[in-house]
Amino acid sequence: MFSGPTSHVENVDFVFLYIVGISVILLLGITAAMVFFVFKYHRKKGHKPVDIHGSILLETIWIVVPTILVLSMFYFGYIGYEELRSYPDESMKVNVTARMWQWEFNYENGKRTDTLYVPLGQPIKLEMLSMDVNHSFYVPAFRIKEDVIAGKNNYLGFTPAKVGEYDIACAEYCGLKHSMMYSKVVVMTKTEFDNWYNTADEVKEAAEIAK
Repeated sequence: MFSGPTSHVENVDFVFLYIVGISVILLLGITAAMVFFVFKYHRKKGHKPVDIHGSILLETIWIVVPTILVLSMFYFGYIGYEELRSYPDESMKVNVTARMWQWEFNYENGKRTDTLYVPLGQPIKLEMLSMDVNHSFYVPAFRIKEDVIAGKNNYLGFTPAKVGEYDIACAEYCGLKHSMMYSKVVVMTKTEFDNWYNTADEVKEAAEIAK
């Protein structure tokens, strides 16, 4: 947590812990207040309760404080969202095609594969489209998930920051073999990627990829 295979993992994890932390504090505070009031104001013989007719201070606090907390959650979340939806001009574009029940990745030089290969430190723009039903491109380790809609182009940006192999899953139910719609992201050094990218491999046909 706070470090991972993409540049925005830190932001996503921070927002997650920030929201969970505030929620836990509120839960404990409200629970403690309820227990305190139960014991302090339980029925007593000879005690006559008195109504409270308003408090400007209390009303201001319970309006201003929650508003600030909610707006701060939105602010930090929006920063992370903007990072996912933005990409520099030098980004490497990869076309992602989803179909039941496979992923296909097409590169600008014509290479086509069922595994996503990307170079370390290179901004990536994924341009995604479904050929049949709705899917969802999900890489848990990258903290990214984006719907891949039938008949609609969608996109996602990220910058890999750590060499390794990471799972790709479909996070939208898409039929009987939905649970088998897995692939890999392989983050390589720049030299390794260039060697792979410039090697004249035989192009895989879609039918072959589906096997």
